[in-house]
Amino acid sequence: MNTASNAMADPRFPFSLSVFFPAYNDAGSLPGLIADTFAVLEAHVDDWEVIVINDGSQDHTADVLSELRQQYGERLRVVHHVRNQGYGGALRSGFAAASKDFVFYTDGDAQYDVRELPLLLHQAAQGALWVNGFKKQRSDPKRRILLGAAYREVARLLFGLALSDVDCDFRLIRRDLLQRVTLRASSGAICVELVWGLERQGLRAVELGVTHRARIYGNSEFFRMRSLWKTLREVQRLLLLRLRLLVRGSGTDGR
Repeated sequence: MNTASNAMADPRFPFSLSVFFPAYNDAGSLPGLIADTFAVLEAHVDDWEVIVINDGSQDHTADVLSELRQQYGERLRVVHHVRNQGYGGALRSGFAAASKDFVFYTDGDAQYDVRELPLLLHQAAQGALWVNGFKKQRSDPKRRILLGAAYREVARLLFGLALSDVDCDFRLIRRDLLQRVTLRASSGAICVELVWGLERQGLRAVELGVTHRARIYGNSEFFRMRSLWKTLREVQRLLLLRLRLLVRGSGTDGR
């Protein structure tokens, strides 16, 4: 955390900031994640908001969020999906709910360490419009590491992406840039859709290595067969869109 310590010595973040977390069955991880988030924001940002998207959780996530709302009051906003809308649906709700200059999001399972957010804030304060983490080391079972690496590299190849780690959901982006990207995916394919949409605007992320931790609570939904199949179908739809743009001569993918 030496780099984070250096970032913490910087002046306060000069922009307003929305922070949101997509959450599905994350009752165990949310209390610690929210506590860490409030501590970071109070130390580094003057104008901020925290939002949790409860994506139709079937555990005690709703009850936990109710308790957290009592603890933190109006400083914590919660959006409840009556039915699970998928990872993409949760992200789209988070982007729609965000109201500040910059938007940061990471997952509600706390596999990424929100205490490293000051690293990203430092880059944005220096002029970066989009700051994206990359996993220094992935802390998942070997099968998931291999599947994740294959998915990442295939996505980069098919869409000509410059970003090294498309599925690292530790992102800080100016909100007005997000508003120029059309997002339709309801699965994990939204990460490809988002990154591709930003890079097509000629934008390139400042990339920083971040910590990825073993999941303590719950199970990942991404690697379930149904979720994988839906993600692949939506990636296929995006690929067909890219091919149509290339045929028309209007899609340069930022190259």
